[in-house]
Amino acid sequence: MQGGAAKVDVVFSGGYDTVGQDRGRPVILIASALNVPPEVFREVFTHVKPAPAGHPPQEAQVILNKQALMRGLGPYGVTDDRLNEVSNYYRYNRSKGEMWRNTPATAYATVSNGVVTSITITNPGNGYTTAPQVSLPEMPSVNLTASLAFSTDFAKNGSIQEIKMQP
Repeated sequence: MQGGAAKVDVVFSGGYDTVGQDRGRPVILIASALNVPPEVFREVFTHVKPAPAGHPPQEAQVILNKQALMRGLGPYGVTDDRLNEVSNYYRYNRSKGEMWRNTPATAYATVSNGVVTSITITNPGNGYTTAPQVSLPEMPSVNLTASLAFSTDFAKNGSIQEIKMQP
């Protein structure tokens, strides 16, 4: 890459991790979409009894679960309609190899005379629960880190906010 400026694709990997206590749920995304702290959603969800794997939920338990969720989330302004919208948006079947809705980010680095002069995010993506690994395969000595933004807007929730070069 000697001479003029060149665009080099940034590669993103990972960023869809969940913590053990969340049992595969993208809690950071759900809580952000509901505009509540993740700790609040986690605590409220401890009062929910999910159906056993491979079995449909019983109607009586569905009602009890919804009541528990609304009792804990209602004081934060969460409506039943919004809870349903967010729950349905992030619903997925992990046992079938599915992933919650997400859009991978895209970006490029401008390289001039072998030096990265800037990083441009062309699509911040969404659905990341943790900052993905960010790299320039053509330049393995360049150390990049990403930070995320969370929002009630599905299209922006869990998106790349910034990419920085580290020394």
